[in-house]
Amino acid sequence: MIKFRIPFTTSNIKKLKARSKFFSSKFRHRKKSPLEGYLEGIDVNLTREEYLGIVLMSFVNLFLFLFILFSVILMIAGITFSYILSIGLAFTLAIFSSVNQLAYPRIFVSKKEKDIEKNLLFALEDILIQLDSGIPLFDILTNISSSNYGELSVEFKKAVKKIGSGEPEAEVLADISAKSHSVFFKRTLWQISNGLNAGSDMSLVIKENIKMLNEEQLIQIQNYGNQLNPLVMMYMLISVIVPALSVSFITVIASMMGIEENLTMGIFFGLFVFVVFFQIIFLGLIKSRKPSLL
Repeated sequence: MIKFRIPFTTSNIKKLKARSKFFSSKFRHRKKSPLEGYLEGIDVNLTREEYLGIVLMSFVNLFLFLFILFSVILMIAGITFSYILSIGLAFTLAIFSSVNQLAYPRIFVSKKEKDIEKNLLFALEDILIQLDSGIPLFDILTNISSSNYGELSVEFKKAVKKIGSGEPEAEVLADISAKSHSVFFKRTLWQISNGLNAGSDMSLVIKENIKMLNEEQLIQIQNYGNQLNPLVMMYMLISVIVPALSVSFITVIASMMGIEENLTMGIFFGLFVFVVFFQIIFLGLIKSRKPSLL
């Protein structure tokens, strides 16, 4: 299970919630916002106002800490206008931290969504085998919840808990479907719920979902291949061709103009850092574009 922890904080959710009551009171409730929806998807005991209060408290604390730290360092270094520079640096870093904290619920839900979709096809095939073996649906959900299907098992564990307390299976699955941010998981649970209400053969419902996911998987693979082609061309151009030409060009220019050796080495080092930085970005792009059903 992926554990939710607010970035740039050192305490757990409960302590942060208690410490930020003063800041949370500064925000008034309004109509449901995307942030509130993401917090519900994460299933943490936090309202939109409480989360914004934690972000504001973190901003104030980090700003004050960085302002004092930079002021002391710059004063010791004897830099003029140290207080103004300290304010600028502290404010910039504190804003960066707050922006990351505000975006993190969406990023966390996206990671959770990908983890669910990655295991969805395998879980459905498991469900189909168990259905064909004559195992009741509730027992199948229990088995899936205790299996190693990541966040998918966590979602089924919630369903099993609610069904075990007396709620109808179809209603529980429909409720989880409504709260999920994963399109494929939402569609699968919705079809199973409708099948239960209509008294349909669950094996046929699961088979149709598996067929649909297999087709969607092929489409995602094709799209992924189409996206990789321009990315590989860009990688070859920026990471291989441009550095090779740049090294030759800089070497010729340095010898013709008599540029100092230290400056030339600095340029080469800067070029090396740029290439390494670009390759890290490229790996991130490749990872972010990986199909969710793979």
